[in-house]
Amino acid sequence: MSTFAVVTLLLYLAVALAGYGLEYLELSYLGKYGDRVPAEFEGRIDRSLLEKSRRYTMDSSRFGIISSACNDVLTILFFFAGALNVYNSWIVSLHINPIVSGILFFLLLVFADTLLTAPFSIYRTFRIEKKYGFNTMTPGLWVADLIKSLILSTILLSLIVSVGLWLIGKSPASWWLWVWLFFLAFSISMTYLFPYVIEPLFNKFSPVEDEDLATGIRSLTGKVGITISRILKMDASKRTKHTNAYFTGIGRVKRVVLFDTLLGAMSANEILSVVGHELGHWKKRHILKHLILIETISLVVLYLAFRLMHGDTLPGLFGIQEPTVLAKVALLGLLGSIASFPMTPVLSLFSRSHEREADAFACRITNDPDSMISALVKLSKDNLSNLHPHPLYSACYYSHPPVTERIQNIRNEFRQRALDP
Repeated sequence: MSTFAVVTLLLYLAVALAGYGLEYLELSYLGKYGDRVPAEFEGRIDRSLLEKSRRYTMDSSRFGIISSACNDVLTILFFFAGALNVYNSWIVSLHINPIVSGILFFLLLVFADTLLTAPFSIYRTFRIEKKYGFNTMTPGLWVADLIKSLILSTILLSLIVSVGLWLIGKSPASWWLWVWLFFLAFSISMTYLFPYVIEPLFNKFSPVEDEDLATGIRSLTGKVGITISRILKMDASKRTKHTNAYFTGIGRVKRVVLFDTLLGAMSANEILSVVGHELGHWKKRHILKHLILIETISLVVLYLAFRLMHGDTLPGLFGIQEPTVLAKVALLGLLGSIASFPMTPVLSLFSRSHEREADAFACRITNDPDSMISALVKLSKDNLSNLHPHPLYSACYYSHPPVTERIQNIRNEFRQRALDP
C-alpha cells in the first residue's frame, strides 16, 4: 500500500472516529439531561413520554453506530484490502462496451449495498420503529417498496452512468462542464417529475376533504403569490405514524401534500402554521439558494475530479492494476466522502438559518405564533424528537435548529415586536 493510500485510510478512520465521538457525546448528554422537561415544554409533555422519547433516540443512535461501523468495515475492505482491484479487473475481463461496463460496475455495487443493508433496514423498521409505535408497514409492503426502489435505481443510475460516460468519451478536455450541465438539467427535471411519476408509485394521494382547511391554505398561499394546483392528503399511515407536510412542484404552481397522520393530529390553525413554514422557504427563495450552493459545489468538485482523473496516478496509488475510468470514479467517491466531512457543519448552519427564517415567516403570515409553537410541540411529541441534543452534535448534523431553540426564537421575536412602538 502506497503512502498516499495509508494517509487516505488514516483520514477515513479519523472521520469515522469523529462521527462516533459525536454520537457518544449525544448519547452521554441525553443520558445526563434527558429526564428534564425543557422550559418550552412545561405543562405540554409528561415524564413518561419524555422518557419514551429519550429511549427512542438512544436506541436509534446506538443502532446507527452499529450500522455505520459495519459500513466502514466494508468500505475499508473494498478500497484498501484489494477488493476494488479484483472487482475492477473482473469487469475489464468481460470485454464489453465501455458504457455497458460502467452500468454493470455501478449497478452491481448498488445491488450489493442493498443486499447488505437490507437486514439493518428490516431491524430498524420492524424492531425499533415498531417498538415505539411508529411502524405500520407490513412485510409485504416493505418487499414491494424494495423492489420498486431497485427498479427505479436501475433505470435512473443506468441513465446517469450512460450519459456521464458518453460525455467523458466525447469531450475529454471539458467533460466536467458538460457533466455538470447534465446533472443540473437532471436535477431540475426530477424536481418536476417526482410528484407526478415517482411519488404515486409508493403512495396514494387524494384531495383534502376538509373544505375549510383547503380554503385556509389557498388563502394563505394567495398572500405570497403561489398558485396551488392541488391540496392533497397522502396515505403515510400505511407505513408510519410519523407526521409531516411538504410542497412539491416547480415554478409558481405547486402542490401541498399533508400526511394523513398530520391531519389527524393537528388543528386547522396548527396545520396552517406548518404550511406557512413551507411557504416561507419559497418566499425567501431558500430552495433556489440551496440549489445554487449545491450546484456551485458540484461544479468545483467535478473540475477537481477532472484534474485528478488525468493519467493513471490515482489508481496506481491504490494498487489498481487496470486504471479504468470506473475505478477512478469509485476512488474519487471515497476521497469526496472524506473531504465533505468538514463541510457538514457549514451546510447544516446554512440550512438552520433558512429554517429560522421560515419559522418567523410562518408566524408573520398567519399572525399566530402560538399555533406555530403548538405545532412544533406536537410534531416533537408525535415523532419522539430529542429535546436535549448536544450543542456540538446539533451544530454538525442538525438541518433544523433544536425544537426548544425554535420555540425560544419565535417567542423572543414576537415579544420584541410587541414592545416596539
